[in-house]
Amino acid sequence: MTKALTLAMALPLGSPESYEQAVARFPMLSAEEERDLAERYQRDQDLDAARALVLSHLRFVVHVARGYKGYGLPQADLVQEGNVGLMKAVKRFDPSLGVRLVSFAVHWIRAEIHEYILRNWRIVKVATTKAQRKLFFNLRSAKKRLGWMNRQEVEAVARDLDVPPEAVIEMEQRLSATDPGLDGPGEGSDEHEGRAPVAYLEDMRFDPATRVEEEEWETRGAARLREALTKLDGRSRDILEHRWLADERVTLQELADRYNVSAERIRQLEANAMRKLKAELAF
Repeated sequence: MTKALTLAMALPLGSPESYEQAVARFPMLSAEEERDLAERYQRDQDLDAARALVLSHLRFVVHVARGYKGYGLPQADLVQEGNVGLMKAVKRFDPSLGVRLVSFAVHWIRAEIHEYILRNWRIVKVATTKAQRKLFFNLRSAKKRLGWMNRQEVEAVARDLDVPPEAVIEMEQRLSATDPGLDGPGEGSDEHEGRAPVAYLEDMRFDPATRVEEEEWETRGAARLREALTKLDGRSRDILEHRWLADERVTLQELADRYNVSAERIRQLEANAMRKLKAELAF
């Protein structure tokens, strides 16, 4: 245990290759050792036992993470997310079931890596439903060749993955799309030269001219509203002010009690007053 903890403190943080070499130095556990450590953690909440279980399986996380290199994300990040899944698996592992930790943990490791890929692969999340997630992680391997799939291939993949053909086509389109650069294609690019997103995604909230225009519009609007309210009778104006303009809006029943009428009558008065107000503001 002391040797394992010493190695853990010496794990390199910069180079993925050095990290892989370091985790390979942790000793593998026999079935008896693994069961004893798991029982100690489950029975006594022994964190040293849990740490030993995690450290002995770090090499397996690296092995699983290698299978996701094709998504263009940093390998170190994939390993880190997989390590989170491993720790969750150790926390939930029950040695009495007679299953080795590696078989139990693979689901948790892959689940964390999958979530990380879905969050970071594109700016816009590419898969949200269960069927889309299944397609995202299986469509590449299911395709037999490069390029767009024909109808027969789409139907074959749909049968294999038990999803509708339309879902296969939609996911293929999503996988083929790319996130446009904020500044558009680089110099000398053969891509179609349209307007770069930076030109039409400007933040105009703090533009001085826009702010002055908005403030002037709000001032004029407030003045017109006050003038229109004076054209209403006192009861109608009071109802609208308490229902729509007060900091704490009152209920129909509260106004009904005040004027000694039914709540339905207050609703009718409110509707009539609102129509008159809109008519005044329309000019």
